[in-house]
Amino acid sequence: MDAKHAAQCQCGEESEEEKLARIAQVVDDFKGQEGSLIQILHLAQAIYGYLPLHVQQLIAERLDIPLSEVYGVTTFYSFFSTKPRGEYTIRVCLGTACYVRGGAEIVKRLSQQLGVEVGGTTADRKFTLEVMRCIGACGLAPAVTVNDTVMRQVNPDKLNRILEMCS
Repeated sequence: MDAKHAAQCQCGEESEEEKLARIAQVVDDFKGQEGSLIQILHLAQAIYGYLPLHVQQLIAERLDIPLSEVYGVTTFYSFFSTKPRGEYTIRVCLGTACYVRGGAEIVKRLSQQLGVEVGGTTADRKFTLEVMRCIGACGLAPAVTVNDTVMRQVNPDKLNRILEMCS
């Protein structure tokens, strides 16, 4: 996130209207700059927490582009979310090395422990469970990330400790 927009963060203290006004300002600041849509979406997600349809509509209207273009970018890149995410996003790598070394079992166990399917968020919005195709850490397989932290050589016995670290 760029310094200008990061410095304005109110960290959850903002109303819906204030968040939308900040997003509108971000769009206005970047309007007319070639290739700025992804940057705008990153900043909007940082402000709002995710990119629901009404936020995408606001961006499309202010950029004077079709909603389908905004929606297409939002849904193409896995970084963007159209649903609220948990405080901790747990991603299990299912690349070849991680899969062969037990990645699918880790997904199954986490799903059971958290009570959500892949792509879901716990009712308390503490955890979101996702899978990744490869994180480029094959020597650490099976690997799991919790937000931006990579956990290596994870096995089902380590899952409780990983979840407890988030408490």
